[in-house]
Amino acid sequence: MDKSEKTEVVLLACGSFNPITNMHLRLFELAKDYLNGTGKYRVIKGIISPVGDAYKKKGLIPAHHRIIMAELATKTSNWVEVDTWESLQKEWTETVKVLRHHQEKLEAGNCDHRQNSPVVERSGRKRKYMEQRQDSSQKKSLEPKTKGVPEVKLLCGADLLESFGVPNLWKSEDITRIVADYGLVCVTRDGSDAQKFIYESDVLWKHQSNIHLVNEWINNDISSTKIRRALRRGQSIRYLVPDLVQEYIEKHDLYSSESEDRNVGVVLAPLQRNTAEAKS
Repeated sequence: MDKSEKTEVVLLACGSFNPITNMHLRLFELAKDYLNGTGKYRVIKGIISPVGDAYKKKGLIPAHHRIIMAELATKTSNWVEVDTWESLQKEWTETVKVLRHHQEKLEAGNCDHRQNSPVVERSGRKRKYMEQRQDSSQKKSLEPKTKGVPEVKLLCGADLLESFGVPNLWKSEDITRIVADYGLVCVTRDGSDAQKFIYESDVLWKHQSNIHLVNEWINNDISSTKIRRALRRGQSIRYLVPDLVQEYIEKHDLYSSESEDRNVGVVLAPLQRNTAEAKS
């Protein structure tokens, strides 16, 4: 397929990133290789969007630390970046709203790009220069372009996909909007059966063409939970997280038994909100 016919894709990963690990970064590379390999897509950007403090997850340290660690982790990447919009919201923000925010941002940017800036006519050489620029821009507009505005797709692991089945964790209409309007790129792990989970869900089955399952052939069982456990026990986390992230964690003594007790006994924000709405 010609490059101009491929759909440009922006991969968005939402989550705690508490802390960000090498596996989080690998998800982006695996998803990019897979989508580019289909011949239908061209991944142009990856976005890491850490959840805000209002999520109230047990052991969740302040967002500004998680943002800084994510920025340190992506320092050497030329296509994955960190976005702070979600983390700066005062209340917990549903994933579908984060997807919508980034899609609208891309659409607005595309409109701005299409608008021609006003040209002031000037005499002599300057006018000739402006005419040449206009002529050049007209030629460029005739060149083949990638079709449409880039599409935002939610990048996730199999655990997020399977969490769709947890009562009151997700609104059913949000799940529908995510898979129907945006799409999922799910990197499966050893021991998960994402295909079976899709089969057992009518909504996911209906929109399965918009769910891309990516196999991770090199087993990688790194998780933030295990990183925090190792830190509480004084064990090394080297080579499990980027070196700059490890240095930041150690410098600020971020993870301990005390930090793990943050939000203990507090109901997770989505469960609290969705349960309350279900009762009303």
